[in-house]
Parts: sequence; C-alpha cells; structure tokens
Amino acid sequence: MVLIAKMNEQADFPLRHDVLTEHQARVARDYLARRAGERHHLVIYLSGAHAYGFPSPDSDLDLKSVHIARTSDLVGLVPRPGGAEVMLVEDGVEIDYGSNELGEVLRGVLKGNGNYLERLLGELVIEADVPRLLALRPLVKATLSRRVVRHYGGFASSQLKAAEVAPTAKKVLYVLRTARTGYHLLRTGELVTDLNQLAAEYGPDITDLKARKQSGERATLSSDELGHWRGVLDRAIADMGGAVITSVLPEEPTGASITALEDWLKQTRKELW
Repeated sequence: MVLIAKMNEQADFPLRHDVLTEHQARVARDYLARRAGERHHLVIYLSGAHAYGFPSPDSDLDLKSVHIARTSDLVGLVPRPGGAEVMLVEDGVEIDYGSNELGEVLRGVLKGNGNYLERLLGELVIEADVPRLLALRPLVKATLSRRVVRHYGGFASSQLKAAEVAPTAKKVLYVLRTARTGYHLLRTGELVTDLNQLAAEYGPDITDLKARKQSGERATLSSDELGHWRGVLDRAIADMGGAVITSVLPEEPTGASITALEDWLKQTRKELW
C-alpha cells in the first residue's frame, strides 16, 4: 500500500489520506471536488472499517459529511437542507457518500448520536472547512453527556442480532468496536473509534478475528466460532451499562453548552450566507 499524507497549511491541521492507497485518495479527491459544487462541506470524515482500524483490501470508502446549507434553503415554506446518500463505483473504488445538514447534525449531537459525533470529532478527516471545524470541536465536546449510551448500546445490540443471523468476522468486529467506543467515551469523555487502541486497553485480543476480516469483507464464522465470541460481545455491551453509573459525563448537556453551540450555529450561518 502506498501511503500519502496531506497537510492543510492554513491551520496545520492533518487531513488524513494516509490510510488510503494513492489511487483511492485520488478517486476520493476527484469525487468530493464535484460534490463541493453542490454543497458547502464543513467536514468529510472517512468512517467504516478504515476509522475502526480493520479495513480489508475490498473495503469501500465510507465518506460521511456534514454540510452547511444556504439559509434561504432552510427558511422557506419547503425547507431544502440538501442532504444526500449515494453509493457508486468510480474507477474501481466503491464509494458510500452521505451528507447531513449542520443543524440536523448538531441537534443529533445533543441527543448523543454517535454517528454525528464521530464525523465532528473523529480523527480521519479527509476534507474540511478547517477554521470552522476547529472552532466547533470544543463546543461539541462540551455538550457530551451520558445520552451517548443510547446510541452505542442500541447500535451494538442491533449489530449483535445481525451477527447471529449471518455470522461474519466483520459483524463481530463491528459489535466490539461500537461497544468499546461507547464504553471508553463514558469512562473518559474521549472519543476513540479505532478498535486496535480500544482492544489494547480493554481487550479482547482481536488478532485472529481481524486477520479473518482482512482476508475479505464477507469472511464467515462458524456457529462454534460465534459461540466463542458471543460471551465476549455480551460482556462488552454490558460494560457500557456499568460505565453509565460512574461516567465522567453529565446526565444531560448543560444549558451553557447548548447556548454556546446555538450561538456558534447562528453566527456561522450569518458569516457564510
């Protein structure tokens, strides 16, 4: 794999193309340049297996974006926030692109929506309106609360059900990643999505499971293998329940943090449009 890195000179903010091959990075840049003509991206985040630390050679590029719609598109009789969901193959690279409007995303952040939190706070940012993202991040962190357990606990449980129906190494890894991200966030207030880091601190050993997944996206597990992992997965999900009680995060976002976030949103809309 050819590794490349890109640095934004304005803010010395690392835009992470280093987890992509040179070909993948070029395809992603070309594709996103065209999407930039349709909406103003605040951030484009590389989610999925790349963010979770176990991409396979055939993993798609899971490009999840937050964009800022024109104010005139939001205040009419029929609001047009301009969201998008697109799956396609471009020059041999599978792309799963999705974008949600900033106001919707920040309302989700207050509810503890992990998908939106990861877009705004995650490490694998490949394109961004850097000054605005840097200004927003501390405001988002200030709103973190124990509400995140609803997302991470619920998502891990639903992924576990999917793994029971059709067991694959990928599905088991996704349950572990989701559960451990939620657990660590509740314990420390820090968002970490890379299962390699999380497993090194909390377990379990994922070496064999990761090797199976990296041999192909659809690498299956036998019923005996799933049985071995089932107890591990149950405990990982249960750990989140215990972490809620002693979490460093408040029960709900504070009034001051909500006000600061809303003030930033209003000011950003005024500045941009």
